[in-house]
Amino acid sequence: MKTKLEYIWLDGYKPTQSLRSKTQVRADFGGTLEECPMWNFDGSSTDQASGGDSDCLLKPVALYPDPDRASAYLVMCEVMNADGSPHESNGRATIDDDDEDFWFGFEQEYFLWDLKTNLPPGFPPGGYPGPQGPYYCSVGAANAYGRDCIEDHMDLCLEAGINLEGINAEVAAGQWEFQVFAKGAKQAGDEIWLARYLLERTAERYGFGINYEPKPLGKHLDWNGSGMHANFSNKAMREDGDESVFTRICENFGKHIDRHINVYGADNDQRLTGQHETQSIDMFSYAVSDRGASIRIPVTTVQDGWKGRLEDRRTASNADPYKVAAVIVRTTKEALA
Repeated sequence: MKTKLEYIWLDGYKPTQSLRSKTQVRADFGGTLEECPMWNFDGSSTDQASGGDSDCLLKPVALYPDPDRASAYLVMCEVMNADGSPHESNGRATIDDDDEDFWFGFEQEYFLWDLKTNLPPGFPPGGYPGPQGPYYCSVGAANAYGRDCIEDHMDLCLEAGINLEGINAEVAAGQWEFQVFAKGAKQAGDEIWLARYLLERTAERYGFGINYEPKPLGKHLDWNGSGMHANFSNKAMREDGDESVFTRICENFGKHIDRHINVYGADNDQRLTGQHETQSIDMFSYAVSDRGASIRIPVTTVQDGWKGRLEDRRTASNADPYKVAAVIVRTTKEALA
């Protein structure tokens, strides 16, 4: 019996990394992560090494069944240097302290992209559809575009065991969202990246690209951008029932705007303008139920006696969830130290 192992990693492209993958065929594979060997690749072809010293290593860190191919698994990998140290492009390695105390829920927005028109589906060539409004959570061919692709992606994620918690059409034509929840920063990052991988692969069959740019339709046009809102909590937030816990965390986030914005996605200034449900990129605010704030305190957190989560709304759709989770853990722990 032979098994296909799809090794998946992030390249060294800047400012936004891309997904890469290649397949290894193994005999008598028992289905455990420990059986996945380290593997090398040509880092000079992925902007991760020079041609004269090109070997980089793939370190398997998470294993999921591949729901789209028989006798196959998805192997999420960290990129390592030839000496076994983390490569500079390895965002997962920036997570110093990882445990199930921190829970994350990422809301991944994106646009389907018609490669023939170079526009989202639903956009007429050379123009624009009707203004946004009817597309959010829409039903019907006049407002919802690409649903077959989206539904296939959702089914594949669930079959793979990724903790995808929902999907919806977003506020612009051809814009969609999926949500992933995980306990632990590394698992949250693993599952977002694997869900992105499955989305890219599913979209291939429909002739779509996936556009993760935070404002692909232009900064000055009256269309929302794409984010990856980061919902997070730790034990103190979930159990103490103390408003001051949330205040201290939000205040500390406000002291470290640059720390967060630096890993919240390239070209995020195009999206964080103070318009279209965003706060300006150089400002910080927090408030209950305010989608124009940097951090929204969900009304359910207040109604549950100040027990729950926070939502950092600044994170762009193209951000690396590993780096986002790492900086959220760091700033939160500093606030409560």
